[in-house]
Amino acid sequence: MKWLSAGILFIAWLPDAAGADWPQWRGPGSQGISADNGVPVEWGPARNIAWQSSLAGSGVSSPIVTGGLVIITSQLGGNQAGRRSDPRLARDDSALAARENAITWVEAPGGRSTLIVEAFRLSDGSRVWEYRTEAAGEAPEVHEKHNLATPTPAADGKRIYAWFGNGQLLALDLEGRLVWQRHLGREYGTFLNQWGHGSSPTVYRDLLILLCDHRPVSYLLALDAATGTQRWKVDRGKGRVSHSTPVAVAGPRGDELIINSNQRIDAYQPSTGEPLWHAGAERQTPIPSPVFDKGVIYLSRGYRNSDIWALRPGGRGDVTESHRLWRMPGGGSYVPSIIQYQGLVYMTNEIGVVTCASAETGKALWRERLGGIFFASPVAAGGKVYLVSETGETFVLRAGPKAEVLARNALDARFLASPAIADGRLLLRSDTTLFAIARTAAAPEAK
Repeated sequence: MKWLSAGILFIAWLPDAAGADWPQWRGPGSQGISADNGVPVEWGPARNIAWQSSLAGSGVSSPIVTGGLVIITSQLGGNQAGRRSDPRLARDDSALAARENAITWVEAPGGRSTLIVEAFRLSDGSRVWEYRTEAAGEAPEVHEKHNLATPTPAADGKRIYAWFGNGQLLALDLEGRLVWQRHLGREYGTFLNQWGHGSSPTVYRDLLILLCDHRPVSYLLALDAATGTQRWKVDRGKGRVSHSTPVAVAGPRGDELIINSNQRIDAYQPSTGEPLWHAGAERQTPIPSPVFDKGVIYLSRGYRNSDIWALRPGGRGDVTESHRLWRMPGGGSYVPSIIQYQGLVYMTNEIGVVTCASAETGKALWRERLGGIFFASPVAAGGKVYLVSETGETFVLRAGPKAEVLARNALDARFLASPAIADGRLLLRSDTTLFAIARTAAAPEAK
């Protein structure tokens, strides 16, 4: 294990960048929304690319931004070439399915698998530091579209928490030095899980909360963020499956931690792990995470032609009927999480049929087929909604009750990671490259 310094961090510039942070999966509050009005609408290989940086390995975790640094995880080595071909997400559309590809594996000398955390300067894309550790323990068999660098890291302004698909967990300071580490796969039970592990860490106050819903062993774990010691652990029983990330919300009776899993929707008290309420019935392989706005929880239950829910927090026991505001029976997203923006809910299915509905009633206002393949969750800023397709295209929609595509921006890359927004930059992560999209030349933008 070693720490590699590729630059110098200056504490003086950290406070100035604090307001631009995108510190976790889907950014502030896990909503996928930024107050930034400077994100471009149009770009391409020769336009509005502020910088692009090669990664040391490959992966599909999303970038986060903390203290002027872009943090990304990747895996080097561990090539799974020659394995079976996994199901295509767009298998109902043969033309789209033909454009799906397995992840790019970056080979390493000796075939060893290395887990990597890298930090790039947000302003210019220069590599500031990287931290490497050898992958240890069982090697889960993941879906061909991703690898162990699937969970998105999280940050709390003091430390960066990087979690990998075999259960290894690293806490680093902002200069890339190891603070503590754990291996949940060895300590608490196997991470062998169909299609691999996908849930990302959640920071709540002084806790790091980790969802481990794997069929053989399922539990919810809270660690002390400063030391990595266990604060509480809840057994969730056998047979649980979830690739979703927990989201903490403010309920009328205190904070709640919302989890989307195959058995149902669950809420826990995030400080203690006490179960609070549950809703819904079984749904295969949930991946989308909930979003929360103005006292309402919105989420797609996941898998094909998912239903969409709007729920009030604050209940106890089974709240399927008592706290459900509305339910859309179909049209929801399989992998991407939904977004609630300016009173409207946006969601896309696996073959790029986007639905826009009223957040108040769930009534569909429009549907538009974009034709992409969507793993990445949408983000919104400046009255625009950005949807990134595996095929390299980012579709920019005008937010509103009518379908309006402002731009289709193509790059020669494969995108499964969800984007981040910070300081006027849209950060896109392909398998092996990090792109910063920003206005770089005087040119008319779509209004």
